[in-house]
Amino acid sequence: MGGVGNNVLVTHHYWGSPGGGQLVCASAALALEHLGFNPVLTGTFKFNPSKYVDWYGIDISKYPVVTLPLGGIKAFGLWTRLFVWYPAAKAINRYQAVIMFTDEETYKPIVQYRDRGLSIIEYIHFPFEVVVDPRFRGTGLAYGEDPYVTERYSRFPMNMYWGVFTRLLPHYIRENPFNDADLVLTNSRWTAGVAKMVYGEEPTVLNPPIAPNTEIVSEPRPFDERGNWVVMLGRFSEEKRYHWVVGELMPRLLKEVGPVKLIIFGGATTRTQLMYMNRVIDLASRAGLRVSRDLNQEADVYVIPNAPRQLINKMMDSGRVFLHATINEHWGIAVAEAMARGLPVVVHKSGGAWSDLVEEGNTGLGYVNVDEAVDSIARLLKDAKAWGHYSSASVVKASSITLQNFISRFSDLLKSEGLV
Repeated sequence: MGGVGNNVLVTHHYWGSPGGGQLVCASAALALEHLGFNPVLTGTFKFNPSKYVDWYGIDISKYPVVTLPLGGIKAFGLWTRLFVWYPAAKAINRYQAVIMFTDEETYKPIVQYRDRGLSIIEYIHFPFEVVVDPRFRGTGLAYGEDPYVTERYSRFPMNMYWGVFTRLLPHYIRENPFNDADLVLTNSRWTAGVAKMVYGEEPTVLNPPIAPNTEIVSEPRPFDERGNWVVMLGRFSEEKRYHWVVGELMPRLLKEVGPVKLIIFGGATTRTQLMYMNRVIDLASRAGLRVSRDLNQEADVYVIPNAPRQLINKMMDSGRVFLHATINEHWGIAVAEAMARGLPVVVHKSGGAWSDLVEEGNTGLGYVNVDEAVDSIARLLKDAKAWGHYSSASVVKASSITLQNFISRFSDLLKSEGLV
């Protein structure tokens, strides 16, 4: 890469699978290159950068990579988050990096490099302190109340694994990003508010982009060419609340609207995810709903694990509503992808999906309980005019969060802070 003084780091815990954090970090690398820097990628496990072209349409294979000497082993992945600073430190010394962009909190040993001229940019997906600090008990945001943490780490032996992690964490987590970093960014206005509760200051919002290989449909299929289908997308996990949808919402919706089909596309690659998927199927059956994993069969609820993107897009282009049931979703990449298809969205009135994507009702509909959820979905299923309005609003919103807009906004923020 280029000369001394022009190298920068993009530091992420695990680059080896597709997700929102990986998309943000890959996009940040492109933005830094756009500014004339030479990005170096650092993380824990080795990974294949060429996969990012398939996942996102972003090529990061030209950037040097520095990782821990762990090969492709993924065991104890949570604990390795504590050591994400180590390859970063190696890269700082090797490449004499002048900036480190990271979406990790565990960079405490790196803070000392600021005295040597390193600038740190931290991107907050969600303040991790809320998950582990007893001060935030009762907020409903985490500390023993987060459904993902509870589902994954509440039982033996994973509770011991989690316990060791939380005891070691204070040695590696930075104290306060507003003291330890030069620029603090976050994904949504909602997350910015949570961060202010934790740190006393509000980070600057930089919405994640839609991946460039996600098509933004300029002319969605019209209302009358679509079926009474409600589409959901997201891994099979407790916080996605598919159990609430099949157990409470769908029986009410069928009474209100008549024939409606619910299609749940979810990732199910772990034992926990498969167990939850089977629980959802069982709950739907107990609620008197016909359930199938085959879209060609007649059913009320379709549960489709690990579906190809082509099929997901096809059903988004054939349905009338995208439903997101997660409470306090930090951002909502699946919601953004649905909006890119021109599909009207219904989300819980919480989190970044409500504050930034749906803009508190301007570009989609929201709910706080099952009655409001049924009313919002029924409106979009029945009212062609309302459907057309929110379909157009979805496309406009998706068009505002492209990769190019992310790069432009990121560049402006770095310039305004004197980092370039």
